[in-house]
Amino acid sequence: MIIATLAYTLWAAATASATREEANPFTIFHKDAKRLFGPSPTLELLHENKSIPFAHEAGVFIPQDNTLFVTSNRFQDPSTQEQQQQQRIVITKISLPPSPSPKFNKAKNRQPVRVQVEEVQTRNIPMPNGGVNYKHGILFCAQGSMNTSSGLSFMESRPPYKSRYMLQSYMNRPFSSPNDLVVHHRDGSIWFTDPIYGFEQGFRPRPRLPSQVYRFEPRTRSVRVVADGFGRPNGIAFSPDGRVLYVTDTHRFHGDGVVDDTHPATMRVFAMADAGVPDGIKCDVYGNVYSGSGDGISIWSPGGTLLGKILVSGGVANFCFGRRGEIFILNEKRLLRAKLAPSTKGALLGI
Repeated sequence: MIIATLAYTLWAAATASATREEANPFTIFHKDAKRLFGPSPTLELLHENKSIPFAHEAGVFIPQDNTLFVTSNRFQDPSTQEQQQQQRIVITKISLPPSPSPKFNKAKNRQPVRVQVEEVQTRNIPMPNGGVNYKHGILFCAQGSMNTSSGLSFMESRPPYKSRYMLQSYMNRPFSSPNDLVVHHRDGSIWFTDPIYGFEQGFRPRPRLPSQVYRFEPRTRSVRVVADGFGRPNGIAFSPDGRVLYVTDTHRFHGDGVVDDTHPATMRVFAMADAGVPDGIKCDVYGNVYSGSGDGISIWSPGGTLLGKILVSGGVANFCFGRRGEIFILNEKRLLRAKLAPSTKGALLGI
């Protein structure tokens, strides 16, 4: 298996993207992007919450219910005393409309589409972050807090949203603050990143493990380190054939994939994000690589050629594919939906 990493460079592109998003958010650098975007791609606003950054991470689409689950960025809980306000992250469930409005890109059509929004109440997922479809529910990264465990937690996707920890430690040491995860389609193993963001952001104790990528086998309960040497490993995704593992890093962007399905054989830099830090990462069924960054979503070919971008003012932390060309875009206080060519499908669900 090969690990490919995506790094970052700090350019001023994000500042200029606001006006470009108004004109046409779909930027083409290579002819293959035309096939992915289709003849008339659209971008629409699904929901906006001006109070909290509800749409930051996870992005898990449940096709049987036509619902989307997202996790917020950190915010101060106003219900606690002003001197001791606690950082908080919430899970939000969005019941989606059936189709996008084709006129969102016109300046006078900015009214959000009607969706149903619900804050999910559940236990055993302290400070949730990344998420992925898993069996009949969702597997979340639980970053933990000063007095609760970090690890991986499973949650049912329907009320009452029962949840439980699946993993809480490695060699009797607590994880730092697991960030994102992916399930290998062949053997069901769970691969996840564990950077030290929780400590740096003040809600986790000093780390007892380095920033690493892990592989968890639920059947045997085996956990092993599969990659280290990262600055801050973040997003994680497999290529459609499961042979290349892509990891975003604040320093580099990793991709891996040849012989041993349980341990990476080589590591290489795959691409550079030219605006801000690369975060969430996904592949489509063709093997193209999508990553959120400071000016929106960048799309690379499997060989690392930049094909195009979906420009979003304020940048994109994470996103996920829906059905037939849908991409749900998490823009902190806004949830957007891009509609590309129907043949552009996410590798995870393939729908």
